[in-house]
Amino acid sequence: MKLLLNIKKENDDLGKPVTSLVNTKPVLTFLKYCTSIILFIGSFTIEAQNPNTKYTIGEITVAGNTSFSEQTIVTYSGLSKGKEIYIPGEEISNAIKKLWNSKLFNDIEVYVTNIEGNVASLQIRLSDLPQLNELKINGVKKGKQDEIIKENNLNKGVKVTENLITTTKNFLTKKYKKDGFYNTKVHINTIEVKDSLDTQRVNMVLNVDRGEKVKIKDITFNGNEVLEDKKLRASMKSTKKINRLRVWKRSKFIDSAYQADLGHVIDTYKKNGYRDARILSDSLIVNDDKTISLQINVTEGEQYKFGEINFIGNTVYSDLYLKRLLRINKGDVYNSILLQERIADNSKPDAFDITNQYQNNGYLFSSINSVEVNVEDHVIDTEIRISEGKPAYFNNVSVVGNDKTNDHVIYREIRTRPGELYSKANVVRTVRELGQLGFFDAQELSPNFLNPNPVEGSIDMEYSVKETGSSQIELQGGYGGGGFIGTLGLSFNNFSIKDIFKKDAYKPIPMGDGQKLALRLQASQFYQTYSFSFSEPWLGGKKPVQFSASLSHTKQFGQNFQTFEVDKSRSFNITGITFGLAKRLSVPDDFFTLSQAVGYQRYDLNNYNTGLFEFGDGYSNNLSYTVGLSRNNTSVDPIYPTGGSSYSVSAKLTLPYSLFNNVDYEALKIERNENNVIRTDVNSTPTEITDANNRIAEIDQERYKWLEFYKVKFKAEWYTQIAKNLVLRPSTEFGFLGAYNNDRGVIPFERFFVGGDGLGNYSLDGRETIQLRGYPNNSLSGQDGGTIYNKFSLELRYPITLKASAKIFALGFAEAGASYNNFKDYNPFDLNRSAGVGLRIFMPAFGLLGIDFGYGFDPVPGTKTSNGWETHFIIGQQF
Repeated sequence: MKLLLNIKKENDDLGKPVTSLVNTKPVLTFLKYCTSIILFIGSFTIEAQNPNTKYTIGEITVAGNTSFSEQTIVTYSGLSKGKEIYIPGEEISNAIKKLWNSKLFNDIEVYVTNIEGNVASLQIRLSDLPQLNELKINGVKKGKQDEIIKENNLNKGVKVTENLITTTKNFLTKKYKKDGFYNTKVHINTIEVKDSLDTQRVNMVLNVDRGEKVKIKDITFNGNEVLEDKKLRASMKSTKKINRLRVWKRSKFIDSAYQADLGHVIDTYKKNGYRDARILSDSLIVNDDKTISLQINVTEGEQYKFGEINFIGNTVYSDLYLKRLLRINKGDVYNSILLQERIADNSKPDAFDITNQYQNNGYLFSSINSVEVNVEDHVIDTEIRISEGKPAYFNNVSVVGNDKTNDHVIYREIRTRPGELYSKANVVRTVRELGQLGFFDAQELSPNFLNPNPVEGSIDMEYSVKETGSSQIELQGGYGGGGFIGTLGLSFNNFSIKDIFKKDAYKPIPMGDGQKLALRLQASQFYQTYSFSFSEPWLGGKKPVQFSASLSHTKQFGQNFQTFEVDKSRSFNITGITFGLAKRLSVPDDFFTLSQAVGYQRYDLNNYNTGLFEFGDGYSNNLSYTVGLSRNNTSVDPIYPTGGSSYSVSAKLTLPYSLFNNVDYEALKIERNENNVIRTDVNSTPTEITDANNRIAEIDQERYKWLEFYKVKFKAEWYTQIAKNLVLRPSTEFGFLGAYNNDRGVIPFERFFVGGDGLGNYSLDGRETIQLRGYPNNSLSGQDGGTIYNKFSLELRYPITLKASAKIFALGFAEAGASYNNFKDYNPFDLNRSAGVGLRIFMPAFGLLGIDFGYGFDPVPGTKTSNGWETHFIIGQQF
């Protein structure tokens, strides 16, 4: 009599002894009458005569497709010749379990091949699991494929099991669902591969179809009576329903963002006093149009108010002073989030809160916690418990990571000194100052607190910096104006002039002292420009007084604008030199800088008529004094500030020569007008016209021998982070060029040219090019420029990457501006408007590069239709 049992073995049963699967009373009773039993348990088969008979193992053989030796398999199974076992029994179950758990085999079967008396011969039949030979992934970018291989252990040679395939499918499906690809489908196919060693190998093809991100059709709330659905939906920062008018926030579902937004919903309730508000449940409904709807069930509870607020443990500051810092009164709507922010706002390192008040005055080891001590009639009494600890002093202050920049350049910017009382504000300010140097990666700057000792009241500070390229090269070439134009510019922003004669310091140039050296050469067949500048930010090395010097020379040749032929016998030379000092102030605060500069320019004309004045042979001198006051507290990264503001006002002045040079400019003005009438009168003879022209040239030479003017400018810009890394930058600027003596008039130099990319060309006559995108260069000013301008701008910036190797950010802008010839024409509301988008790329070796696409909504002077689209390339400007 034989019994055939076919028992399906579930995953939970794989580790159980075989006997436990048949250890039920009806089965055991029936087995007594069976002379032979065959058990099929999953892929395991055990054949025996009687389960109550004990056998001694005789021979053990191994069969099947395996690369392992028979001795290895038998030894690993735990079975051995001469061992007494029951068939079926626990020993065979354990042997199968060991072989299975090795994850090396599949199709494991144990047979009784022969029985003589109580001696049973066994055979283990199995085959090796196939190894992964090659893997091909479809539907995923190459940059993400390595991540999938690592996360799922899909390396070459790994054993391919059904479990590996199943877990890989599930992992990828869940992974992409969390990223908003709710309809992700994953298919895995394997293909057997034979090799010379007859090793089981397979090639795997992994196909991933993410589909489109699922969009949210609607978000509804149930159970809310106090706060409307609209307000609750607004509190969800990243989970938004479809709205075609919304640009910055998309309506695609991302599970991780959704879970975070559920917390923001509760935070909104807490801000309104509903501290017991909870989300009871939420559900996701798949719509027929492949969108989803979210339903969120909430319970609001009752509104709470603040009761008594008492301070416990404070000795340094009085209760009254701390209540002023807290700015929360009894009877206010209870807001636990606001309470925590007023105690310690972790989102702002320089926040005006109680914790920072202690931290900025040495109490590094202080701790402040709020505790609800009584709740009655929905009024909450709170205790703010303060452990002040011992004041902390800086012990050792060090810097690591500076390979090029000399220590003294860094230490002079550090505001935390050994022996000084700890101040969090000084730590934050130090990080800001180091970032503003431009020598280090601003995103990698970090202050490290070492060896804090609350008992002794001491702390070691270590500032970790990462050097970045601080030198830039400008190399350009192009064809324009009938000839080739070449530009070579070198800017060394961490130069060391004291090492200029040290051969070993050239790596490739002397560096490390924080000085700036710039050289620039631009040339074509029509002009040549040379400029040199140098600045030392700490003159004398002890105080932040910046010394700067610059020297420039431009030579323009006459040309025929029709034939583009150059006439080198006609030239206009401009030579200039400037010296400046800028001192960091301490009043009103040390973000202010007072700058002063003295400059001289010499304009020489040799048979060259410019159109700016009447004489073609002569000269003009410009000796000026410039004074400026600025305040800049923008955040750490100078390329991509995320907070703070920058203001500057300046005045450029010359001596009022007309007060003491004994020249009657009123008479000269009258005489010039009279001669101008003569030369334009059709009845004038050629001799009279020539004499009139010569006299006008003489008068202009007298008027412009020494330039007389004053020039006032103002500029302000603000940076506000309205979302993570999303920065709003409004700005405004104004300029005015005036004359001391109206009879002498406003000079033809130093004027404002509005419109275009804002990049000045080779002119060194003091003119200023004002960027106004969406219009051609200099198109919004007259041929000789304007004496007044104002401009308003609004930019929204978002970074693509802020790595040291390349900082890239996109921007959208709207701006308006205009220039005017005099105050009679000035109208601050009659502006040329534009809007557009752009991209900026900052690379240490090349500076700031960018492109803007701007649309001018108003006509350029002289036209009647909107200017339309303009493309602008930005080089070296930080807008």
